[in-house]
Amino acid sequence: MKNEVKTCLECGEPLKGRADKKFCDDQCRAAYNNKLNSDSYAEMRNINNVLRKNRRIMEGLVNKEGKAFVNKNKLIESGFSFKYFTHTHLTKKGTTYKICYDYGYLPVDNDMVMIVKWGKEMNN
Repeated sequence: MKNEVKTCLECGEPLKGRADKKFCDDQCRAAYNNKLNSDSYAEMRNINNVLRKNRRIMEGLVNKEGKAFVNKNKLIESGFSFKYFTHTHLTKKGTTYKICYDYGYLPVDNDMVMIVKWGKEMNN
């Protein structure tokens, strides 16, 4: 068996030390992993930006009681994306709210959407 010289996965420098070593130092390890994960982080960051924007839009529309009835087109014009939400909540009556962090929405007819500030009392 030939004695192969292992090299750093990031910079290609010969490795010294343990047989299972993959990187010459922490800087190369971090750089390698940052490159490896950059695409998935970018996608997650973009989705989180959309979710935060949706939340800001809903927060700006609700009244003091934490409710609003808004035209769906107004939400879309504000940049709201119905594609992204953090979770759903199914009520005992069978209605499904789509929740974005602590605000939820429910289409109530063809063009209107009810927005509510979501609280612990609403999880029943």
